[in-house]
Amino acid sequence: MKRKLVEDLKRWKNSTNRKPLIIQGARQVGKTWVMQEFGKEEFKQVVYLNFESSTRLKEVFVADFNIERLITVFEIETNSKIIPTDTLIIFDEIQEVEKGLTALKYFYENAPEYYIISAGSLLGISLQENNSFPVGKVDFLQLYPISFLEFLENIGEEKLAQQLVLKNWEVLNSFHAKLVELLRLYYFIGGMPEVVANYITDKNLTTVRSLQQKIIMGYENDFAKYAPNEIVPKIRLVWHSIIAQLAKENRKFIYGQIKKRARAKDFESAINWLLAAGLVLKVNRIKKPTMPLNAYSDFDAFKLFLVDIGLLNAIGNLDPKILLEKNTILHEYKGALTEQFVGQQLKIKNDLYYWSTPDTTAEIDFIIQYQNEIIPIEVKAEENLKSKSLKTYVEKFSPKTAIRTSMSPYRKETWLTNIPLYAIEGVRE
Repeated sequence: MKRKLVEDLKRWKNSTNRKPLIIQGARQVGKTWVMQEFGKEEFKQVVYLNFESSTRLKEVFVADFNIERLITVFEIETNSKIIPTDTLIIFDEIQEVEKGLTALKYFYENAPEYYIISAGSLLGISLQENNSFPVGKVDFLQLYPISFLEFLENIGEEKLAQQLVLKNWEVLNSFHAKLVELLRLYYFIGGMPEVVANYITDKNLTTVRSLQQKIIMGYENDFAKYAPNEIVPKIRLVWHSIIAQLAKENRKFIYGQIKKRARAKDFESAINWLLAAGLVLKVNRIKKPTMPLNAYSDFDAFKLFLVDIGLLNAIGNLDPKILLEKNTILHEYKGALTEQFVGQQLKIKNDLYYWSTPDTTAEIDFIIQYQNEIIPIEVKAEENLKSKSLKTYVEKFSPKTAIRTSMSPYRKETWLTNIPLYAIEGVRE
């Protein structure tokens, strides 16, 4: 499985100001695999410590943070000799061991020569709750599900993926129909590594759906296992409402759609738990497109998307024929699906926002800030190229760059650029 995060890990390894690294991401997005694969590629030895499965390591940091003692314990546990320059030390499920996160500070301050990467299934929850987090003493990377570009690279379409990276539109336009076909396939399969790996081996969409449902069940089991008891029912309500929220013409999250007369204070903690667990993506509305965008964010107006488009389709129990055969039954959900895809691809590199007029007569699906530019991105599910909202935005704010993304091939017009949906991940470039 090819993952672009490995390149980020190589840059971390070679950084002159390297700190212990924390990889964040939802369960099942491939954190353990990517750490171990990076270790195999870049180091002579990998020392892998799983704090969930090893009872002997449960209290390893409780007595003190003496580095010499800790290294000796790790060597005995793994039957290895740890040589700092040659060894990658992996702390997996670090949230399961007392003072594990705090220990990273002492490795940074007292033994920076060691290469340490840590991760955990619900590390985001632990980071919220841990008051002694080593601020400024660790580096962070975020791992998301496999992107469409990574999907192409893994299913044997490396040459097409390379042309997407190069933005070679003349070549890409020749393969437009094939790329649209592959995009629809990705809509169904999504980017969860286990699901993609199974499809590569078996090419069985029924098995794909079965694996997606198991992942969803695992997530839902986590609600009861890890969340405070008082908010578990609310988490479930929010989780199961997302598909209905996205199926609306206006995809703004409405509390009253979860439960009659519900208000923000009733469900904020549940939404924050899902965000911390990495299971949802939140896109806030901005009041005006001015830098920095986060200063103009309206926290009362937002959209919620799932972490992965394949899981969204599994929750909706969509038949593959509906997606793969350009079925017209979907109506509004087709637009929601496309927004989910675009949001998922953009989130890999960007903080996301959206904009709308006060009366919601015009709305730009996504707004990103890149260098000194604010870029509006209007999303079209198929080949309908009417862009009333984008035209309204351009006339009002005169952006240097305006993007429409759709199933149509690349074209540059006087006031906007149409980027095919399959190329939207590289919009920053």
